[in-house]
Amino acid sequence: MPAMMSLRLYAVRALAALGLAVAALVPAPVLASYEITPWPRNKAAPPLSLAGLDGQPWQLARLKGKVVVLNFWATWCEPCRAEMPSLDALAQKHPQDVVVLAVNYQEAEPRIRRYLETVNIRLPVVLDRDGAAAKAWTRRIFPTTVIIDAAGKPRIVVTGEYDWAGPDAARLIEPLLRTVSR
Repeated sequence: MPAMMSLRLYAVRALAALGLAVAALVPAPVLASYEITPWPRNKAAPPLSLAGLDGQPWQLARLKGKVVVLNFWATWCEPCRAEMPSLDALAQKHPQDVVVLAVNYQEAEPRIRRYLETVNIRLPVVLDRDGAAAKAWTRRIFPTTVIIDAAGKPRIVVTGEYDWAGPDAARLIEPLLRTVSR
């Protein structure tokens, strides 16, 4: 009987050691993270002229006088999908002064439309069909959001999932709202 107890104890210890070894290999859950950086001083705003999902042309130059929030996203990007409702809330909070454009990265219209049917957002979606806009404006990390002041100058880049309805976002946007022409 003592030999059987030793064997069971050995088996329990071996399984426990194996469990710890496996646990060490599995990464901890990644919390939503973001990075806020200023737009590079010497980098001019790239041109932006894209068609909307509704066929409407959107040109950045025509949006001067408003704060513009360009959000580069894709339906396959979980953090992009997670932050979309807060972007919509930002747009609804400042409908006269802020334009939030959801710039979709290289996806087919049917896929985008299927995704939009599952969420309640009212943001205009523009199509970056060839990825040229994302290449010009971002490091192609999604989501990336560029905040542009009312004079048309990019000011802030937020890389990663961000709560656009929260107080931290208000601290980013509020100073730029003071430059809006009414």
